[in-house]
Amino acid sequence: MPEADRSAAGPPQPPPAQPPSGPPHVLVTLPNLITLARLCAVPATIWLILHERLDLAFCLFIGAGLSDGVDGWLARVMNARSALGALMDPVADKALLVSVYLALAGIGVLPDWLAILVVFRDLLIVGGVIVLGVLGQPVTIRPLYVSKLNTALQIILIAATLFLAGFNLMAPLVLTTLIWSVAASTLISGAAYVWVVAHGR
Repeated sequence: MPEADRSAAGPPQPPPAQPPSGPPHVLVTLPNLITLARLCAVPATIWLILHERLDLAFCLFIGAGLSDGVDGWLARVMNARSALGALMDPVADKALLVSVYLALAGIGVLPDWLAILVVFRDLLIVGGVIVLGVLGQPVTIRPLYVSKLNTALQIILIAATLFLAGFNLMAPLVLTTLIWSVAASTLISGAAYVWVVAHGR
């Protein structure tokens, strides 16, 4: 009888699969901590510039730039990409660039009109996206080649300005060329984004 009962009951069922342990979304990762440190470097860099310690500001700016590459590399190698990191990374980069331009213009090292142009371009793009989203016409902004060129030129200009002014070096032709290159690429990239948004591409 016991044998019959066992055969009627069928083969033993495997134990239910256990759900994977660990939180589905990890916020505290090494790449995110590096990005947060870069974001925290913004007020320190501004303080150094306003107190005319441009040599130290140059070192901090270079360190922040290197950390931008390191956190992205770690996120890929460690498979630690996260939505928080994807949001924080461009915010940290843009906050550093815009703040440094305003600070350098504030102490008269860079022309004020250039800082206004850089800030206005970013406000135009971000404000346009927000307005269209509110109107029910969300737009996905993809980085354009001219925008990447503009960002690279902005970084080079800041690094060159901090280095030359911080270590009492003179290269007026280099700075003038970079200033006008940044101005031209800022205008062109801003117009390109407006054209892309207006044509829905």
